[in-house]
Amino acid sequence: MEKQEKQAIQQKEHFHGSDLEKIERIYHIKKEEITSFSANINPLGVSLKLRETLANHIDAITSYPDREYASLRESIAAYIKASKEHIMVGNGSTELISSFISVTAPKKALLLAPTYSEYEREITLCGGNFSYYALKKELDFRLPVKEFTEQLSEDLDLLILCNPNNPTSTTLTREEIRQILTACKKKNIYVIVDETYIEFTENISQITAIGLVREFDNLTVLRGISKFFAAPGLRLGYAVCSNQHILDEIKEKKNPWTINSLASIAGEIMFTDDAYINASRTLISNERQRLCAKLNQCPGLKAYPSTANFVLVEILKKGITAFDLFEAAIRKGLMIRDCSTFEELGENFFRFCFMKPEKNDELMDVILGMMR
Repeated sequence: MEKQEKQAIQQKEHFHGSDLEKIERIYHIKKEEITSFSANINPLGVSLKLRETLANHIDAITSYPDREYASLRESIAAYIKASKEHIMVGNGSTELISSFISVTAPKKALLLAPTYSEYEREITLCGGNFSYYALKKELDFRLPVKEFTEQLSEDLDLLILCNPNNPTSTTLTREEIRQILTACKKKNIYVIVDETYIEFTENISQITAIGLVREFDNLTVLRGISKFFAAPGLRLGYAVCSNQHILDEIKEKKNPWTINSLASIAGEIMFTDDAYINASRTLISNERQRLCAKLNQCPGLKAYPSTANFVLVEILKKGITAFDLFEAAIRKGLMIRDCSTFEELGENFFRFCFMKPEKNDELMDVILGMMR
């Protein structure tokens, strides 16, 4: 077995942020001793307000949740400044991605490349096909909106945008999204905007598409609590959409009570924890600026412009791959993301998220040490 595991390493197996058990087995490092720079989760952990108050609501599990999740949706509406009637909650944003793709039933969808792989899976499961619009590294993986909209074809049913995009950490402004939505509306293309990482950005109001929901009925915006609120285990996501026909169809097909009582209450609590929200944004902003400046001083690396809580980096030094760097880091108990499995990226690209300063410094020592 150990020989086979060593062979798997030699074949450059690719690990994701949730693969800690596999890494523990192969590298003989206890998963509790691994700091995951791959999972992109807020390093502050669960909000203090939630820690202090959730246990007081334990009796909520003795009854069924409200089918409409009215109180939770009101809390979300206040947090994102949207209409409660346009909000649907789900068992993580992954369930909502599945639900909206299932209902829109695209025969042909368009994805940016590179981007989050779950979209591909859900489109395929629904019997659809997809194609890629390749983001160019010469443009720092930014989407050239005018060129992009001019190339949208009539046979497309669905466009999915991850904003900020994973793994490139690039963003589209709200006005750029408006241009895309206008072009898509004319061609009868539905648009899903995944804003999983938007709370980590500097200017949320200039980026979020939530304010466009009333204006465009061909738009759904998705968010969740896994990354910014560091609570992937609660499985709580929400969608914002003004297309009542689509909302009604999803509700009709969706199982009731997909969110448990404690997760629903937790959502209401964490969306009001302003101290935690502000501290998280400040930490990430400071570390993003500090670490990207360090990376850009190294001639063996290129750090692409980052707007989220992670950065995409290309290794320019000959003879070193992202897998080599992954192995050097994991043996120190630090896990980065080898990005060679992403469409349009190769073996020299890696991604890591920003943690607390002392851990960031440990990782930077490994990365910069490999470049000497």
